[in-house]
Amino acid sequence: MKRLTSFVVDDNLNALDLLCSDLNQYHKEIDIIGKATSVVNAAKQLQTLKPDILFLDIMLGDGTGFDILELIPSLDTRVIFITASDAYALKAFKFAAIDYILKPYSIEELGVAINKVKKQITPKEEQIKVLKDIIDKPHHKPSKISLNTLDKIQLVNIKDIIRCESDSNYTTFYLKDRSKVLVSKTLKHYANLLSSIGFLRVHQSHLINKAYIKEYIKADGGYLVLSNNKTIPISSRKRAEILEILKKI
Repeated sequence: MKRLTSFVVDDNLNALDLLCSDLNQYHKEIDIIGKATSVVNAAKQLQTLKPDILFLDIMLGDGTGFDILELIPSLDTRVIFITASDAYALKAFKFAAIDYILKPYSIEELGVAINKVKKQITPKEEQIKVLKDIIDKPHHKPSKISLNTLDKIQLVNIKDIIRCESDSNYTTFYLKDRSKVLVSKTLKHYANLLSSIGFLRVHQSHLINKAYIKEYIKADGGYLVLSNNKTIPISSRKRAEILEILKKI
């Protein structure tokens, strides 16, 4: 088995020691060549060390994990992000479509993350930028979302999404330029992400961007007409709620 090197960054000493202990006990093929509890100390060491895997906590006492990546742009390593159960941070990871280890993690979850980086499944630079922008600006609405398709990761401007449509466990995004993006995640996943920033779940199969609503037609049980003239049904149980929302637009 090929041996790998790793570097661990976490400002919580107990969490740092626990991860190192778990790596030594359950992943003996991974050598720990360094560890740090701050941005400054990590950046200093990583200027000379070249680990195969970087276990990187997001929130550090003197900055964030992104600061380390920016200080050493030439660092060629596979990153496994680690985060505590902060609801805002977790939502940011979902917008960026980046996997992460949530503290406290299980040995199985650690193993899954390590197996992914062994297969070279790591976040793209563009995904990390989306994640960083959201973490750095907690009072701003996210402007982009990463969509993980079968053959690529596509960054999409949220304002360009007209609607999303469910097809079992898949979701199709319909964009302003008339292109479509198919993603293997449920509509519920994206409704949870986008409902707070201008999207409406008007039907079991439909999530729409309020900015593209042209009119509401009362006939046939009620339906919406979007700016591209696409008609979207409104479920009977959501009709009253949706009408109240539309009155405020």
